[in-house]
Amino acid sequence: MAEIKRYEDGKKKRAEKENQLERSEREYKRHKRLRFIRIMSLPILLGALAIGFIIYYNKKDFIGYDTVNTAEREMIDGAQNVKLGNSVLTYSKDGAHCVDMKGVTTWNQSFEIQDIKLATCRDMSAICGYNGHQIYVQSASQQLGEIQTNLPIKDITVAATGRVTAVLEDSNAMWINTYEPDGKAVYEGQFHMVQSGYPCAVSISPSGNFLAVSFLFLDEGNISSYVAFYNYGPVGDNQSDQLVGSQIYHDMVIPEIHFMDDSSAFAVGDNRLMFFKCEQKAESRAEYILDKEIKAVYYSPKYVGVVFASDKTDAKYMLQIYNATGEQVAVKYFDMEYLGIFFEDKTYAMYNGSECAIYDMSGTSRYEGRFDKNVTLMLPTETPYRYRIVTDTSIDTIQLK
Repeated sequence: MAEIKRYEDGKKKRAEKENQLERSEREYKRHKRLRFIRIMSLPILLGALAIGFIIYYNKKDFIGYDTVNTAEREMIDGAQNVKLGNSVLTYSKDGAHCVDMKGVTTWNQSFEIQDIKLATCRDMSAICGYNGHQIYVQSASQQLGEIQTNLPIKDITVAATGRVTAVLEDSNAMWINTYEPDGKAVYEGQFHMVQSGYPCAVSISPSGNFLAVSFLFLDEGNISSYVAFYNYGPVGDNQSDQLVGSQIYHDMVIPEIHFMDDSSAFAVGDNRLMFFKCEQKAESRAEYILDKEIKAVYYSPKYVGVVFASDKTDAKYMLQIYNATGEQVAVKYFDMEYLGIFFEDKTYAMYNGSECAIYDMSGTSRYEGRFDKNVTLMLPTETPYRYRIVTDTSIDTIQLK
């Protein structure tokens, strides 16, 4: 009997031990699941909070701004300021220099030029004099080289790589030559005005592989324009004179043509706005007939904004905004006398020396206010609703609140 009892007691203990192990395993699995849920919930919660903050921030109406940083600078009388990457390029007839957002001068170039031609692309710039023979090429951080030409320069355009295309005038022809920053000529093209017309606008793509030119010519006594696209890559090598697209526009002058990015370009005529797709070859994307007076044109890699005289009595100006495919995405009537207009991802801003106004693409006002200083240039930053304002004595970083 004693042996039977000991056997049953052992069996009972083994069962209890097995039950305890099962309970421990279940408890471990339960804690593991809870830990997994907590770990997975944290990024979801943080993501939801971030999305909520972005939605709130994008819908928030701002009532003022705080100056979060100030860098001192000196302004030269008669000088002009332009954005160059995340820096400010200042130029006058006596020279040019570039200052970063900490107020540090990254380069300084002296020259004497009465009629300056300036071209910029992202953080690259090229400077020359109209009818001059020398082109200065520089990025925001350093000087890259000088280009010498044998013929007078009429126009220039620069790529983000530093490659420069110059329109040069000969006695009975025009040359459109492309150079590397060190002055090495990589492409040369001669155009006889009787056959091709006079090149009145030129633009090179950011990569430096595409060139767009607007020619002006007489067509049976009437002024017309011819837009041509040239590909410097392998596709262009298989085409006559690298020409990969062209279009004639009768009874129209096209004084502006620009690349927005490597695959999108637009041109502005006196009565038409045209968008082009530029991949291996160039083709028309969209066209708009313009029946109002154009006051100004502004563009970014994503948007083109055309300012017209308003057709309404209660507003002085009208701004039409298009995306890179040529679709009209916004229209805004306004009265502000503007010094500049720039575009961000979902908003655009217009400003003058004393005030600015910021709107989203639906036309809703996000901010309207006055500056504490006289502003010569306003720039976007990578942070939403944070901007830099350039004055005669400083570069201030401001955050809307």
